[in-house]
Amino acid sequence: MSKAEPNVVPLCDVLLVLLIIFMVITPLVQKGIDVKLPETQSDSTAGQPTGLIVLTLKTNDVAEINGISYELRGLLEELRRLYSARQDKTIFIRALAKLPFSKVMEVIDIVRGAGIETLALIPDYLDN
Repeated sequence: MSKAEPNVVPLCDVLLVLLIIFMVITPLVQKGIDVKLPETQSDSTAGQPTGLIVLTLKTNDVAEINGISYELRGLLEELRRLYSARQDKTIFIRALAKLPFSKVMEVIDIVRGAGIETLALIPDYLDN
C-alpha cells in the first residue's frame, strides 16, 4: 500500500508569484500629502516671530501691545490704527492668570470692535 503525500510544489509556486506581485505593487500604492513646514527666524526678538501682534492684558486696566503700554480706554483707537493698513487681521491675547475672565472678555469685545477677524488666546501667563 502506498502512502499519499500532498504535493506542495504548486502551492509554493503560487505563494512566490503572489509575493512578487505584492512587492511590485506596494511602492506604487503608498500615498501621502506634501507638507510645507514653517521656517524659523533666528533674528526675532524675545522668541516672538516678527509681524505678530501680541496684546498682553495686565492689572489696573493696562494692556501692552508688543511691549508698549496703553490704557484700556484708548485701546480701541490704537488697534484700529495698527490694523488699518494690515492685511492679516490676527491678534494674540494673553492675560495674567490672576485676572478675572470678565476682563479678558472685555478686551475681546474691544478687539472685535476694532475689526480684527482672528484672535488667539495664550493661556497661563504668569507675571514674572
